[in-house]
Amino acid sequence: QVQLVESGGGSVQAGGSLRLSCAAFGYMYSDYCMGWFRQAPGKEREGVAAIGKNGRTSYADSVKGRFTISQDNAKNTLYLQMNSLKPEDTAMYYCAAVFSSSWYSDYVCRQLSHADFNYWGQGTQVTVSS
Repeated sequence: QVQLVESGGGSVQAGGSLRLSCAAFGYMYSDYCMGWFRQAPGKEREGVAAIGKNGRTSYADSVKGRFTISQDNAKNTLYLQMNSLKPEDTAMYYCAAVFSSSWYSDYVCRQLSHADFNYWGQGTQVTVSS
């Protein structure tokens, strides 16, 4: 059974940093494309960053240059380093996974559509104050 557990959220002031972690259980981590999504109250869930099985990454325009997605396959853990945080980054952040069997499925995953991801964590709250 696939299980994703996020941690690392919290409250920071604008300009601060946080690192989110997502521990994965129950499957061969290296066979999956992983992503981070976020959802603010009253808004749709949006893709933040993804990393394919081949290590290639993608980012939403709103976080490029500020956020970095990475993973440690040995620890089955996904990370999101968030720097220069802004109040508009306030949201519940979710880790997600989808099995990736080819370069094409990796490509699809990196388009950051939440509909393409099968497995989700419970989320961790990030609040950025001005």
